[in-house]
Amino acid sequence: MNFRTEKDSLGIKKLPENAYYGIFTQRAKENFQLTDLMPSNELMASIGLIKLASAETNYDLNLLDLKKFNAIKKACNEFIQGKFENEFCLDYFQAGAGTPFNMNANEVIANRATELLGGKKGTYLIHPNNDVNKSQSSNDVIPTAVRLVVLMHSEKLLKEIELLKKELKLKEKEFNKIIKCGRTHFMDAVPITLGQEFSGYTALMDSAINSIKKSCEELKEIPLGGTAIGTGIASHPKYRKKVVLNLSKLTGFKLRKAKNNFELMHSMNAFVDYSNALRMLSNSLIKISNDLMILSSGPKTGLNELILLEVEPGSSIMPGKVNPSILEAVKMACFYVHGMDLTVNRASQDGVLEINVNTPIILYSLESSIILLTNTIEMLSMKCIKGIKSNKNKCIQLLNESYSFATALNPYLGYSVLAELIKEAEKKHKSIKEIIKEKNFLSEKELNKILSFNEMTAPRKTDKKLIEKIQNNENYKSYLNKLKN
Repeated sequence: MNFRTEKDSLGIKKLPENAYYGIFTQRAKENFQLTDLMPSNELMASIGLIKLASAETNYDLNLLDLKKFNAIKKACNEFIQGKFENEFCLDYFQAGAGTPFNMNANEVIANRATELLGGKKGTYLIHPNNDVNKSQSSNDVIPTAVRLVVLMHSEKLLKEIELLKKELKLKEKEFNKIIKCGRTHFMDAVPITLGQEFSGYTALMDSAINSIKKSCEELKEIPLGGTAIGTGIASHPKYRKKVVLNLSKLTGFKLRKAKNNFELMHSMNAFVDYSNALRMLSNSLIKISNDLMILSSGPKTGLNELILLEVEPGSSIMPGKVNPSILEAVKMACFYVHGMDLTVNRASQDGVLEINVNTPIILYSLESSIILLTNTIEMLSMKCIKGIKSNKNKCIQLLNESYSFATALNPYLGYSVLAELIKEAEKKHKSIKEIIKEKNFLSEKELNKILSFNEMTAPRKTDKKLIEKIQNNENYKSYLNKLKN
């Protein structure tokens, strides 16, 4: 391999002759070899778009001549398209504020632009700092780039959540006439339809969509133009406004300049807010997964009210066993997101004075979480929710065996009476309906009306005439007096 040498304020360094990156990147490559995590195409595109928007702005303000601008523009477009993927090559775990990422992009674009002007790599006819990084600092470029990366990934995440919501909605409709026993504290509670149960899951996805969209709007306010600490030092007075407009056109996002650059330069609260939205989405996915695992448990000794798709054998030793594998994977993915959320929160707390240097780890935490959740939700939709079936007979069987009907009878017979009737039913191994009929508190017709599908799964007015009739029933009055004594 042939080498070339470059010099900076720290001295001289050899690097591969054909490398588009320069001495700053070479030093960073040698210093930060902590993982094999390489920057994403989205990060590359985001920084490239910022460099292009800055070059356009600097040209408009007569800070770059046409020759340099055209070379930088072409180099930026190639960089955005991923042509130099192997040259944008630094670990996510690196020096604070993402300065290595920024300089890596500056050097690659500068060397390619130099090449376009007929120069050799390393001669810097276009300078990484003076030209490509003109009117910028890592301290405003990287926080802006993180915002763009999150916005880019969010488009696919939101699409997958919408698809999951659609699948849940279909199941809600499919299961809406299947009545079953609802449960609280893992114990029998009151009747509910399986569709109503799924409607709660659909609503959770609505909340997640709204939270993420709200956070995305917050991320569209960017600090670009603040340069080092928010003052805009070394930039033209009109640069800040123009560069945000140019970047908006290039990205398609309706970006806004910061109301207060000083806040956005040192505060990572917008990222914390977005991370919170991901954590809440994860909480919802864990809740749904836990419920589906319990409802499909068995099949012989559990609830078995739902039947999941069989995606793989469940045991290496127990023949015929099938586990809720998809749901288990969903939960593990969500636990990881919880860990990344903690990282974002801790990194955000660590801001000091005019800067928070932790943008690289915030970037990695958010990006990896969004990608993981996007893939996880797609898996959950296609390999679990879409194929779920109800076990209607089991739902009815368990409902009839429970005492969950009792709450519907509360307005008519009273809490204390029903509590005693349930004890008697348990002792005699009979249903609550059988006990009530034996005592002649209600006729078969009256009992069936109170315990009808509609009466038990939605708010309904009580029948005052029927209540009066029961209170005048001699058998009921006798039973009530016996309880009082």
